[in-house]
Amino acid sequence: MPGRTDSSAATDRPDTAAPAPGTPAAARTPHPTGTAPAASTARLPARHPRHPLTRLLPARPPFARQLRRIGPGRVLQIGCGDGDTLAACAPGSVGIDHDPRSVAHCRARGLTAYTADAFLAGPHARPGAFDALLTAHVLEHLDDEQVEELLHAYVPYVRPGGGVLLITAQEAGHRAGPEPVRFTDFTLLRAFAEAAGLAVRRTYSHPLPRTAGRVLRANSFVLVGQVPRG
Repeated sequence: MPGRTDSSAATDRPDTAAPAPGTPAAARTPHPTGTAPAASTARLPARHPRHPLTRLLPARPPFARQLRRIGPGRVLQIGCGDGDTLAACAPGSVGIDHDPRSVAHCRARGLTAYTADAFLAGPHARPGAFDALLTAHVLEHLDDEQVEELLHAYVPYVRPGGGVLLITAQEAGHRAGPEPVRFTDFTLLRAFAEAAGLAVRRTYSHPLPRTAGRVLRANSFVLVGQVPRG
């Protein structure tokens, strides 16, 4: 795989020449109104030894920094966990997580968070209500159909022209667990984004070049997409 760190939508090429097994179909019927797929949060177990270079990096990838690449505004975060990234997002941002304990923890911090079904029944579930969508270290834990359902369910809550950030683990993070369904690299991220009707603006490796992902758990694949305007 090439070690390129960054690329534009016009010149980017996926990590592999051919689509990986299980690449999703070009489109599916949107998720039925009134239901939503669960959003899982991946947490890496602390017992795995860390590479020495990891000490030079933040303990968690700074996803809020990635969000600034697509402009300020309200974020809908799928898989918000304990709320560390959500807390750094703009006022009015909302988190969704499958774990009620994570939702309760976020709320105790003064953040707005829901389980999936509670979000749909709440006041924030309005089409185009958010400026961006973020899902980090979630998609690799879902099968192809679940990923497509998740994106089709939540992308409509982002305004036309708004951004979508899809972030997944590279090799070291993938090996650390907990038991991802499959390795989700640039090729699959692009396929998922395009199946959801998104324009792919950029893909890059963060926080270090692609080759670092083989030893550093913090290194991630990042895809920046955009909801079409009209």
